[in-house]
Amino acid sequence: MLKHIVTFKFKGTPEIRKEVSMRFKDALLALPEQIDELISIEVGINENPAETWDLVLTATAASLEDVAKYSAHPAHLEAVKIIAPYKEDRACVDYTV
Repeated sequence: MLKHIVTFKFKGTPEIRKEVSMRFKDALLALPEQIDELISIEVGINENPAETWDLVLTATAASLEDVAKYSAHPAHLEAVKIIAPYKEDRACVDYTV
């Protein structure tokens, strides 16, 4: 099994970043019902104003190949459109559990 952890930093005022984070979170949480390769997903919005990263997702899939399928799925691509104009940075770690 593979853990796929991604953090995002968004552009804009704190209010805009929070609103984008909430919309993106809702879209991501709907994905396991739409994408067979996605076993689970957890999404957290940063509550610490001293930190600069806005959102983290932890997804579980059977393999790195399944993560690639999830990433290319049309439902995931639609979710990514929400953050496209606001994404400042992204970091990702994939590891076997």
